[in-house]
Amino acid sequence: MISSYRGRLAPSPTGLLHLGHARTFWTAYQRALKSGGTLVMRNEDLDPQRSKPEYAAAMLEDLRWLGIGWQEGPDVGGPYVPYAQSQRGEFYLETWRRLVREGFVYPCRCSRKDLARIAQAPHDEDDEPLYPGTCRPASALDETAVPESPAGLNWRFRVPDGEAIAFEDGHFGPQSFVAGRDFGDFLVWRRDDVPAYQLAVVADDAAMRITEVVRGADLLRSTARQILLYRALNLEPPAWFHCPLMHDAAGQRLAKRHDALSLRALREQGQTPEEVIAMFG
Repeated sequence: MISSYRGRLAPSPTGLLHLGHARTFWTAYQRALKSGGTLVMRNEDLDPQRSKPEYAAAMLEDLRWLGIGWQEGPDVGGPYVPYAQSQRGEFYLETWRRLVREGFVYPCRCSRKDLARIAQAPHDEDDEPLYPGTCRPASALDETAVPESPAGLNWRFRVPDGEAIAFEDGHFGPQSFVAGRDFGDFLVWRRDDVPAYQLAVVADDAAMRITEVVRGADLLRSTARQILLYRALNLEPPAWFHCPLMHDAAGQRLAKRHDALSLRALREQGQTPEEVIAMFG
């Protein structure tokens, strides 16, 4: 019997993958293996300033060195090409159009110095700030007022204030985040014509038929946002499995600035894949 399980690896080529990334991707790989399903590699190179081809090449090479394999991806192809977000612009535009037509998003003219970060997956300490609703309209946009393109404006998703968005996480158990309190109207498109992480990941996971999302615990809150997008698009959300984060000796969460704990550095120090896997704990 062929398994219907479809998992994914979705690294961003904005630096070398570190030990924490490796542990999460190893977990995703093991869960796909256990289910006898398919694992998809997706290059999440949305950020035009920080994404680098050399990092994209390194992440594929380093994960294969670790022993992780995938059945679909930018290097092997598959039925849902392309597997690089920078090449999937039309998919995101169609998702934006659907959200506009149904009245779920609105343009926002508020300035945001750190807007560029929204192309990247947010984390707890630098999560998208709670939006005060400055540009939120009283009602949905008139269809005649909708532009042909989202470029030139920020676009936000209108959350249902006060509603608890609950889901079951495969590792952490029951989760619940209240819209308007734990997170506000969130960005789905940047004024520099780049789709935000939340929109892109939902569009891609739905298009690629992903049945379980395995990722770090720093994205638990983002899951609530993404569930709202799935609901607005009338799509069935996947199952969720969030992995605990890894920390360095000083207790700081691992980040791409931890070059000494990157897979590339560990390889160059002579560590074997088995020794790296043993570090996962």
